Amino acid sequence: MSWWAIDVRPPAAERDAVGAWLVARTGQAIEERDDGTLVTFAADEAGADRLLRELHERNGGVTVSRRPLDPVDWTTRWREGIAARRFGRLTVTPSWLAPPADGVTVVLDPESAFGSGEHGSTRAALSLLERHLRPGDRVTDLGSGSGILSIAAVKLGAAHAVGVELDPESNVVAARNAELNVVAGAVRFLEGDAAELAPLAGPADLVLSNILRTVNVRLIPAIAAGTRPGGLVVFSGMEEVEAPLFRPVLLDAGFAVEDEVTDAGWWGVAARRQ
Repeated sequence: MSWWAIDVRPPAAERDAVGAWLVARTGQAIEERDDGTLVTFAADEAGADRLLRELHERNGGVTVSRRPLDPVDWTTRWREGIAARRFGRLTVTPSWLAPPADGVTVVLDPESAFGSGEHGSTRAALSLLERHLRPGDRVTDLGSGSGILSIAAVKLGAAHAVGVELDPESNVVAARNAELNVVAGAVRFLEGDAAELAPLAGPADLVLSNILRTVNVRLIPAIAAGTRPGGLVVFSGMEEVEAPLFRPVLLDAGFAVEDEVTDAGWWGVAARRQ
């Protein structure tokens, strides 16, 4: 199978909307480059061509191109560049490295699923989770990907965690990672739309939503419905420049900002439901 990359250059004002459409259309995370380009992938040339046509039809004004990728053994390529990461008392490490002797360790093999601790948005969410999770908390993790946040929550002392993810392949990886960390009995991964499942998974003491800003905005009513009064929500997946756009939305929805983290240009915020 020869994979193709699709490079999308939307107008700046439409970047978030186009990015959200790509995530919903492909069911996978996108690469966001500093020059404003959004990169997604297709399994073959025909799939790339279909996506190009849909982009032109549904998102006028975008500049789109496609390019073939060199054949890669993805069964091992995903390991490159992944190292152990420390977040306070929490360490995230891949299975082929020796875990540290102290603190709480999550052994994680992300494989093809999003969430290895290497991306700034995931690191911001992990930092806020480590700071604010309380023993016995009930946790909901929206856009759970590799399961990293759900698993970390349980290992930090949560009573249980429910991960919600659109991509069934990610849930397979997440379940395998939960087994690897001996927390499978306390973590459950559901496939479906977070807007529908977030209220059903609650009431949670702590909700994690590491998704694009436009999706976070759309999900706020469902997140509020799935969070107990006084509960905390960690929002991530947003660039630092988006913080002034998102804070007023939180206030209007009845949340109070308690803590913020920036990491490599990515911004995460912990907000209390009033």
